[in-house]
Amino acid sequence: MISLSAPRSLLLAGTLIGAFTYIAAAQQPANPPGAATTAAAPALPPGSPMIGRPDNEAAAKLAPVAPPPLPTAADKLPAAKLKVPAGFNIEVYAAGVANAREMALGDKGTVFVGSRLIDKVHAIVDKDGKRTVKVLASGLYRPNGVAFKNGTLYIAELSKVSRIDNVEDVLDNPPKPTMIYDNLPKDEAHGWKFIAIGPDNKLYVPVGQPGNNVLHDDAHGQIRRINLDRSGAEVVALGVRNTVGFDWNPETRQLYFTDNGRDWMSEDVPQDELNRVTKVGEDFGAPYCYQGNIPDAEFGWGHSCSEFIPPVGLMGPHTASLGMRFYTGNMFPKSYKNAIIVARHGSWNRSRKAGGDVVVVKLNKDGTVKSIEPLITGFLDDNKYIGRPVDVLQLKDGSILVSDDYNGAVYRVTYGKPKVAAR
Repeated sequence: MISLSAPRSLLLAGTLIGAFTYIAAAQQPANPPGAATTAAAPALPPGSPMIGRPDNEAAAKLAPVAPPPLPTAADKLPAAKLKVPAGFNIEVYAAGVANAREMALGDKGTVFVGSRLIDKVHAIVDKDGKRTVKVLASGLYRPNGVAFKNGTLYIAELSKVSRIDNVEDVLDNPPKPTMIYDNLPKDEAHGWKFIAIGPDNKLYVPVGQPGNNVLHDDAHGQIRRINLDRSGAEVVALGVRNTVGFDWNPETRQLYFTDNGRDWMSEDVPQDELNRVTKVGEDFGAPYCYQGNIPDAEFGWGHSCSEFIPPVGLMGPHTASLGMRFYTGNMFPKSYKNAIIVARHGSWNRSRKAGGDVVVVKLNKDGTVKSIEPLITGFLDDNKYIGRPVDVLQLKDGSILVSDDYNGAVYRVTYGKPKVAAR
């Protein structure tokens, strides 16, 4: 058994202030071209995505993309600019869902939405023909991950997981979440979490590398799972740089996950990965090997990529492939059945941005990738973002929702004759 203990770093003060301070620090140039050589470059915070940035003019222009400070008004959302294949429709499902990230669906149709940069979890509720957005929980720290099972909502913050029981019965007066698991590192870099409950009825929680490209201890670079009664924590996958999306193949029950490749190797490599876990404890290579065939220039010495499990598919260079779900509904054409729908948040450390879309990954019979096809495009316009998709969620009728943290909104994709949605 791999130890799950980790050294504890100091708590950052203030949820909202800390979140935006981290982005601001990440966007400071490491050493701008033309700066006086006698002046020392300002120290970067541990885990900063600027660490390792090449000292050249093109790279100096690249930095993480901060979203607008407030959610975009419903009538200003870019839904009309988003494009879907013939026969599909896209509409605004909900606006005013600040920094909308991972989503989960309740038994009674409530859509729960986590956030990364603010302290809140929202609930989108349909009642009496009207759709409303409510704050379910606040005062949390990076509550990116949400999962629902048997009436209980699970919420993953930076370093702990909590729960709210019978959550759909207490939406108007919710209690404070109850912590169930906190044996997690407190690193800011890749500390936000996507969570899900597997077919084994266990809660899966990832722990990313604590920096862009680092040798990490045995508490990082992995996916864990725990029983819902808090017991039985174990490591499922190793060599995981930063996964912000996973789901289980409905036919094989194997776990698939997206994994973001390292930064600053080049603009075109490595590509993000789509990986598949076939047995507990497999190692997917980071930080020694990326995209299955590129040894890392710093840490790959003495290693071969053949030591590690290769990806089943590549998702493009720096596309930030995040939330993914297998499509099991009946609304879309038959060719979409059991395909994977992936939200690609879009690159920031690439001169010509890539991603910023939602794609459909169709699989071969052996579970490897057959094709990657566009489902929603238009979030990226003239190399600038007008929206950034984060997660996808299938509703009971077979339509899907897509969260957009840039605008603080959720869109709905249907197939067939358009229907007027409740407001």
